[in-house]
Amino acid sequence: MTESSFSPTRDDHFTFGLWTVGWQGVDVFGSAIRPVLEPAEAIHRLSDLGAYGVTFHDNDVFPFDADAATKEKHLAPFRKALEETGLVVPMVTTNLFSHPVFRDGGFTNNDRDVRRFAIRKALDQIDLAAELGAKIFVAWGGREGAESGAAKDIKSALSRYKEAFDLLGSYVLEKGYDLRFAIEPKPNEPRGDILLPTVGHALAFINELEHPEMVGLNPEVGHEEMASLNYAHGLAQALWHGKLFHIDLNGQHGPRYDQDLRFGAGNARGAFWTVDIVENGGYEGPRHFDYKPPRTEDIDGVWVSAEACMRNYLILKEKVRAFRADPEVQQAFKDARVDQLAVPTISAGETVADLRAEAFDPDEAAQRGMGFEKLDQLALEHLYGVR
Repeated sequence: MTESSFSPTRDDHFTFGLWTVGWQGVDVFGSAIRPVLEPAEAIHRLSDLGAYGVTFHDNDVFPFDADAATKEKHLAPFRKALEETGLVVPMVTTNLFSHPVFRDGGFTNNDRDVRRFAIRKALDQIDLAAELGAKIFVAWGGREGAESGAAKDIKSALSRYKEAFDLLGSYVLEKGYDLRFAIEPKPNEPRGDILLPTVGHALAFINELEHPEMVGLNPEVGHEEMASLNYAHGLAQALWHGKLFHIDLNGQHGPRYDQDLRFGAGNARGAFWTVDIVENGGYEGPRHFDYKPPRTEDIDGVWVSAEACMRNYLILKEKVRAFRADPEVQQAFKDARVDQLAVPTISAGETVADLRAEAFDPDEAAQRGMGFEKLDQLALEHLYGVR
């Protein structure tokens, strides 16, 4: 492959949240170390790097307390930058976690007045999403949870969560918007225990909604790996259900705090299989990066890290392609009988009587090795760049 093969283009459909490159490096132990990055500048810089689009929370573009005139003042240069660059807005979301009013969450806050305000805030952002042509509305409930058992009636909280999604879904249908929702699971941080903490929890919740066809998932690498879960498996499960509406890509070093490393950093082996399922599993949405440039970096380092997210994805994409095309790998798949898993266990027309009449020697079958070590070693050699 040539060096240009790893240079992103619009056709790669790479997107970034404004909160990623715009993160000033604030954490619980330190204040901002980078200046405010205006959304319009972020759009132009990302366009220059080859990105396809940008995403944003409402308050990434205009202040929390902005009136209509103030919102328009901030949206005007944002819209102009989109027009000048040709970048699109495939997804938006609403910030229901930063302002102190959301200290106990938005849709599941114990305070009924706060819940009503949170729904109004989301409705406003849905209108803006439709105006900008966004197709996905991501819902991350980072404050929807609890630190202690007595503080939250979880069954009632789930009812209120459902109520909010039912109302928002009905509103989208009433307005005729071409918009779907994607729940973003996370087990903890900032709350001690967050509601809908995993892909499985979110899928079960979606089944109880009035409009489940409108709601899917937005799994994130770090959120899954914080819980010692396999991100690629989570994507596969969501795809199996037809619910993978959006993805968040970043890097993570196992079960610790949410690191939001650039994609490809952290668990490189997991990133390899993530690109494999994204490219070969039927996902059709943007390749979205939700990461944070480390506090060690100045503004130049921000763009180095953003470009690296896309470059690392393209490098891994080529490695996955070479792995799948390798004749030795294809034979190893057959030797490991991976292809047999796609064959129904019971053939068409077979009966239970036919199944029971079949001769089988479990002792003989128990002697067959599976060949997984060779197959996995071939994958590692492609990842390590020696094949």
